[in-house]
Amino acid sequence: MAPLTCDYEVPCSIPPARLFKAFILDDHFITKVLPQAIKKVEIVEGDGGVGSIKLITFGEGSQYKGAKQRVDGIDKDNFTYSYTILESDAFSDKIEKVANVIKIEASADGGSICKTTSTYYPKGNIEYTEEQIEGAKQQIKAAKERSSAMFKAVEAYLIANPDVCN
Repeated sequence: MAPLTCDYEVPCSIPPARLFKAFILDDHFITKVLPQAIKKVEIVEGDGGVGSIKLITFGEGSQYKGAKQRVDGIDKDNFTYSYTILESDAFSDKIEKVANVIKIEASADGGSICKTTSTYYPKGNIEYTEEQIEGAKQQIKAAKERSSAMFKAVEAYLIANPDVCN
């Protein structure tokens, strides 16, 4: 089966540079804002740049334990970040990896639009039933909703703390 790609956008009132700094460049920011979702981010290989491997430990509010991701690209000038989730207990036995590209663009109102593309790669050459494909789409929809909620929590925190990540 071919990879499944999903795109979504989240508007935000925070300017791109500040949002990128908080959400992408500061690994520990999200653990302060949403400790129930992300408990810890550790760099287990590399220096945090391209090629580095990060271990994400999910918080007490998550039904999953964590994920291992590889940094594939960081473009600080264009506010673009790409990474691949290599392992996670959130994966079914049918998912090999998930590649993500996040691009934060300026919006007309002075805020941002966070555009995310996620590509889900299945394991092997398995043919899936329509029911399995529909189930995967529901899981992807839930992941989008969690991601949107995280961005909104980051936005609320940055609004409430105007001196953070400037």
